[in-house]
Amino acid sequence: MTLISLTLRFNFKLMKIAVAQGLVNSHSYSKYRAIVSELFDQGKVSGNIQSEDLLAYTNLNQARMNRLDKKMVIAPEYIQKLLNLKKQYIWLVLSEGWCGDAAQLLPIMNKMAEFSPNLHLKIAFRDENENLMNQFLTNGSRAIPKLIVLDTATEKVLGSWGARPKGAADLIKSYKQQYGVIDETAKKELQLWYLHDQGLSTQRELVDLMLHCEQLNLQTP
Repeated sequence: MTLISLTLRFNFKLMKIAVAQGLVNSHSYSKYRAIVSELFDQGKVSGNIQSEDLLAYTNLNQARMNRLDKKMVIAPEYIQKLLNLKKQYIWLVLSEGWCGDAAQLLPIMNKMAEFSPNLHLKIAFRDENENLMNQFLTNGSRAIPKLIVLDTATEKVLGSWGARPKGAADLIKSYKQQYGVIDETAKKELQLWYLHDQGLSTQRELVDLMLHCEQLNLQTP
């Protein structure tokens, strides 16, 4: 056996262990929200770092998610495509309660999963699952939310998505190139982008991802 094949087998084993641990540590959407809320009531935030800023972000995110849970609408054409999925999938998402992007995106993921009996949403806290997060870095960073698509029967990784839809990612990339830093102004512009987009970009990208994953999955013996 060559060194390359040994390395691939080792990396595959690490991935499999990290995914299994992530699933054990994961929660339903409602349980995730309850944990974040309980921590906030204790003056704490999820994750390894505690600060007043993160506490304020968590408070804002809870209000934002409450609003999106009530008002987020999934486009009918995307609902139909999700209903047409033939195999069972897990959406394993890495997140934290203080993350502004997660607050915008998790309600969309939850609504989409609710429409399809073949999608099961599970959420794991990033800082409690470092091994899994390190397998799904975004340009070398531990950006969240990160959605990992798994085949339910085998727990095989079929694809991933995140941490932002393309339009939002392009906005932040352009801002950083222009100003060299992501400041409060950038964060406000990002939230306005999410508001105007109404979740449609995320819905489209996730449906496209699932159609690709389904094609790969059906081709597997």
